[in-house]
Amino acid sequence: MTDPIKVMIIDDSAVVRETLKAVFEDDPAIEVIATASDPIIAAKKLESMIPDVITLDIEMPRMDGISFLKQLMSQHPIPVVVCSSQAGEGSGNALQALEYGAIEIIEKPKLGTKVFLEESKVRICDVVKAAHQTRVKKIPTPDAREQDIAPKLTADAVLPRARAVSVIETTERIVVVGASTGGTEALREFLQGLPLDAPGVVIVQHMPENFTAAFARRLDGICRVSVKEAADNDTVVRGRALIAPGNRHTLLKRSGARYYVEVRDGPLVSRHRPSADVLFRSAARYAGRNAIGVIMTGMGDDGARGMLEMKEAGAYTVAQDEETCVVFGMPNEAIKRGAVDKVLGLPAIAQHVIWTAGN
Repeated sequence: MTDPIKVMIIDDSAVVRETLKAVFEDDPAIEVIATASDPIIAAKKLESMIPDVITLDIEMPRMDGISFLKQLMSQHPIPVVVCSSQAGEGSGNALQALEYGAIEIIEKPKLGTKVFLEESKVRICDVVKAAHQTRVKKIPTPDAREQDIAPKLTADAVLPRARAVSVIETTERIVVVGASTGGTEALREFLQGLPLDAPGVVIVQHMPENFTAAFARRLDGICRVSVKEAADNDTVVRGRALIAPGNRHTLLKRSGARYYVEVRDGPLVSRHRPSADVLFRSAARYAGRNAIGVIMTGMGDDGARGMLEMKEAGAYTVAQDEETCVVFGMPNEAIKRGAVDKVLGLPAIAQHVIWTAGN
């Protein structure tokens, strides 16, 4: 029997600590070995115990989470999951934490409907399990740097399987991308490698609601293509990347020669919302051979089934290789299903996509 994943919870809210502890205790694969109300107390406990994963609040008294994260990742790297609030600067600070080595973001648990709580448990536990599988690297010191709880559903729940839609012919290429754990940095590198006139891109990155808007704004400021959080009926155009909003499925649709996105509610698909399976299946149906699919780092199998449908519809498909993935789960599942035409290291994907789109 595999030993449970040992977790330390660091949060100044006693309610959050107890809620997270209760969530983890419901999962036999996870064991909470310590809690701390701030990083200073956590640091003392780390002298006598080494958890497999740490969940870390960002805004705390005495020492903020970002400062603690910088020290931890420069001295003794441990997979860290940021537990952040959507309010105020919460989303921006959480994204900054990813740049300093945090693995993933989860939203602070809160009371709500039974469905909300059950879905939150799914994501929180899945993220901790994904973090445990990551290969954590030591980050330069701050000074140098500045120099299954829910039922298993499929994409049929949102977009039933159907033959490709017969519409006006077009040769405009469309790129669809799916990513999860480690995907924020992988997407940054991919999008920075695209030229100003790159084909339109639609992206599913597993991320909590409202954090995707801040993520899109951050990418928009450093990429040649424009980047925005997708809104219902946004047109997919050259030189722009649309990122699916957290907690909403995003589908590619087509009207005549115009591609656009539909943003909608729906059940978890492949344990996620948004789901790469939903996006990929819609690309198979509405874009067919005009689509290029890319599946990147992430735990689980979201996107594998949809990518196989894309390939069967004539699309060209690419998977990130194991060496450059933080977690090789999603690409590996797609490869095992025979859904992938090309396996590439992250630095080569953008250039290959542009070459493919022009040929």
